[in-house]
Amino acid sequence: MVAALAEVQGLRSFALPYPGLAQRALDRTVMHCLDVGETPPRSLPELWEWCRTKPAGDPLFAVPASLVTPGATLVHPLGRMPTRSCLEVASHGPDGGVAAQARALLGNLEARCGTGERYRQCRSFLARHPVVHQQDRFGPGWSKAVWSRVKDLYGPLPESLLVDGDFLCCPSCGLPALPRDRAVPVPVLSATDADIWCEGEECPRDDPPELIRDPEQTWILRRPLRTFLALPHRTEEAALDALDRAGIDHEPLPGPLSAYRLRDSGPAIVDIQVYDRLQPALLAAHLTDSAPLADRTLVVVPDALAGRDGYRGAFTDALPALLRDRLVLTTPVDLVPDVGRARREEKQDA
Repeated sequence: MVAALAEVQGLRSFALPYPGLAQRALDRTVMHCLDVGETPPRSLPELWEWCRTKPAGDPLFAVPASLVTPGATLVHPLGRMPTRSCLEVASHGPDGGVAAQARALLGNLEARCGTGERYRQCRSFLARHPVVHQQDRFGPGWSKAVWSRVKDLYGPLPESLLVDGDFLCCPSCGLPALPRDRAVPVPVLSATDADIWCEGEECPRDDPPELIRDPEQTWILRRPLRTFLALPHRTEEAALDALDRAGIDHEPLPGPLSAYRLRDSGPAIVDIQVYDRLQPALLAAHLTDSAPLADRTLVVVPDALAGRDGYRGAFTDALPALLRDRLVLTTPVDLVPDVGRARREEKQDA
């Protein structure tokens, strides 16, 4: 609901009458509150504020508390935009939500490309370029053929991501950034400013955000692809680099996932899938619903996420018992040792 609302242009003004999508979201929330005996929100601004201040697992939102970490919210307290956790919640369910939109967009791109090599080139471009400036088209390595295939997946910068007519871009993840409440004047932003939000949410603030003063000459990748393709790309590259350094052969699997199959793994099928998901229980639920066909699937997530208290345990606990040996959470740093362990165990079981 929140993820859909954010796509409504001009929603920040909350002017009456609300757009149809916004009104329906408010109506559904009001009905849910009445059903559970809670006082409903009186307006869309109040509902948005609830999403910013109340935990995502609050009964008011009908999100099972077991699926989200205690501190997660649906709207970021600083950026006042839907959180990554919100998009992950929105992707849980029969229709697959925002993540399914990303897979559908990539699936259509793969069909248009015709060959696996063309698709991999286009997919790599999207992952590396969540934001494209007019000047990029004159830089080294620019491919007109690739751009012609992917340009429909980009659009103009929405007004909600502009600050006094300028656009800020996180130097770490390459995704949009915003100062707190749009109240920090752009010229005084510093590398140590703690009041900066970016769509990646987890990035260090060692360097100041990149400032683009001509946003009308800039295109931005659609939000589903920014979150579920561009964001995990650094982890995907780190994982593949680790395999290459260790001399472990692999091949990409067809389809939109960041998925690879190990070669020369013996009779057992060993796959690797790469994700960057804040909510471990939702990641486990997604993988459970995906019904992995491999004998062993190594699920690679960023080192920082896997190192959080409770992340690995929550992931494992959310898996059905029959899948806990087949789905192994790992990181780029631990991937090669875990591949070796998986191969040894599969040989012993053979």
